[in-house]
Amino acid sequence: MVKINRLEQVFIEHNVYNRRIAELLDVSESTVSRWVHNKQQPDVHKLYKIAEFLKIDIRDLFYPTEWPDSK
Repeated sequence: MVKINRLEQVFIEHNVYNRRIAELLDVSESTVSRWVHNKQQPDVHKLYKIAEFLKIDIRDLFYPTEWPDSK
């Protein structure tokens, strides 16, 4: 099963379009599209700006990591 990209999921949840994120960060819509489709990843500063704009915790832009117990 393929998971939807977390950024895409967050944008859908907050009813935000790539165009608005592109304007906010002064990047092209195609750049945001590459982030949403896992072709490229935004740097931490851009992720912070996205979280700030959406008024969410930056950690909400990521899927939680689950590590197997290493006993």
